[in-house]
Amino acid sequence: MQVSDFHFDLPQELIAQRPLPERSASRLLHVRRTLESGFEDRSFREFADLLQAPVQAPDLVVFNNTRVFPARLFGRKIGHTTPIEVLLTKHISETPWEWECLVRPGKKVGVGECLIFGTPVELEAEVVSRGDFGERRLRFQPTADFFGTLDRLGHVPLPPYIARNNNKDREGEGEDRVRYQTVYGSERGSVAAPTAGLHFTPEILARLRERGIETAEVTLHVGLGTFQPVRVERVEDHRLHGERYEISAETAGKINAALAAGRRVVAVGTTTVRTLEYAATLSGSRRVEAGSGEANLFIYPGFGFQIVGAMLTNFHLPESTLLMLVCAFGGRERILGAYRHAVEERYRFYSYGDCMFVE
Repeated sequence: MQVSDFHFDLPQELIAQRPLPERSASRLLHVRRTLESGFEDRSFREFADLLQAPVQAPDLVVFNNTRVFPARLFGRKIGHTTPIEVLLTKHISETPWEWECLVRPGKKVGVGECLIFGTPVELEAEVVSRGDFGERRLRFQPTADFFGTLDRLGHVPLPPYIARNNNKDREGEGEDRVRYQTVYGSERGSVAAPTAGLHFTPEILARLRERGIETAEVTLHVGLGTFQPVRVERVEDHRLHGERYEISAETAGKINAALAAGRRVVAVGTTTVRTLEYAATLSGSRRVEAGSGEANLFIYPGFGFQIVGAMLTNFHLPESTLLMLVCAFGGRERILGAYRHAVEERYRFYSYGDCMFVE
């Protein structure tokens, strides 16, 4: 299977640069996998009413409760003035000090060099190793309140397709600090938002409860595994970075009880899908195992889904692993057809864009 099989043409002006004034005002494209007719254009405010809610077998909706932290830092090498941008992608020790990172410009930062951040300097880090695609491992000097300092110095890690003029100062970041975050996120650790959850409001969550829809939460801290580019031609040759996840015993119990009762599990976002299906691979059956670790499951067409019966997802980049996952669930031709429809109907794309419900 070729990566180019997942290409689609997207006009630049359809890439959403700002969130809508109201989260739930997004459009929703309703895609039924078994329906041969066209797609239904809806509003996200209708989402709760699209779910199955009979008294005996209501849907179970599962959210990823990860929370984005200000993971982008701007600093410089000791003795130099050239700005160095660092994106903290993965915390890799029990202490706060050691991180996997992306560094730009990478060619200017070698192993053994030291980076400093803040004026006056508040953080200092040594480059201790280098990865295959320019990743770096940084070891920060211990400081009394590392995460508090990071909150002060760090910037919202917006994806590169969202253009901002304030790359190196904090002015104007207030909106993104609030809106590039789900209203239910509670577990700090992601460098990118689980964007399907950005549409939810307290009112929409209350509507789920009113309809008797049960909910549960998992945690997957979004890192390189979610947004790393595909650098191979054959889909099967791509490998994902692992991302930290956790499924509580309570959540596993809810999911397994729903499956045993023949109820549908609805995943909010591709990160939730990967977490649940990875947990099923560990159990070796159509069940979810409670636990934590690193999920590196790459889902593409041909994958056999064990847990997820429907998903809410935003529109993803061409030739990305996220688009491949959605195509695995909804069928490649069906999903690419939905994308063409979304382009024709002027849907808004990517993180701050509209969404689709595939069932």
